[in-house]
Amino acid sequence: MVEVAYVLKYRKPFYIHFYFFLKKLNQQQKHILINNFPFYKKLSNKQKSYFEHRVASFMKDKDFIGRDGLVITDDIKVLISATAVMLTFGFRDFYIALISKIVVYPNKFYSNTNKTYHKGEFNPKFQTLVLSWEDFKQGFDAKNDNLNLGIHEFTHAIHLNSIKERDISSTIFSDSFNELSQLLAVEEDLRNRLMASKYFRKYAFTNQFEFLAVAIENFIETPQDFKAEFPEIYGKVRQMLNFNISGY
Repeated sequence: MVEVAYVLKYRKPFYIHFYFFLKKLNQQQKHILINNFPFYKKLSNKQKSYFEHRVASFMKDKDFIGRDGLVITDDIKVLISATAVMLTFGFRDFYIALISKIVVYPNKFYSNTNKTYHKGEFNPKFQTLVLSWEDFKQGFDAKNDNLNLGIHEFTHAIHLNSIKERDISSTIFSDSFNELSQLLAVEEDLRNRLMASKYFRKYAFTNQFEFLAVAIENFIETPQDFKAEFPEIYGKVRQMLNFNISGY
């Protein structure tokens, strides 16, 4: 009851990080983070130890499966896991229980869901996230173009997971999304500014799920631009993710 009161007042969990012991990445895995994952560099030393623990825990929790001859390497496991951990770093429960398998293709793959080629997709029925490794890497090559396949697909999984689960972080995420939806429903001027702006790519307006995925891509890659152009939406996204990281 104390935490419920705290959440209602502050819109964030009473605590996030509490571990009996911290798992560690080996030296090679840590170098992958240092050299290829800019978000990691923004963290304090204590936050880095929590981040590494979560990456190691996430990697152990999920089955990584290579397709079309792709061999699952540490680069693949660490960078994909780090993307999930980044998005859930403000959550207490960071595992995204709706994902049990992560299938990785070397490049675009044929999807039986809608009979076309995809770069990524999330299938909640089979608890499977599917990614093109080539396109996943491209998402991090350009750090401020607001296009990031890993962030986009993990956001879909987190969104659906928040609807299914009732842990405190999922509840905050889901409730904050409802607040954002209500804001957009009643603020006609805000909707018009969104439609007229070039900051959100057109794909964002496909449906509410795609809008959120694009919004979080923008939030991670160009937070200051987002905050300057649409502070109301930025604030709701920051609340959903419970981000308290330098630069955000």
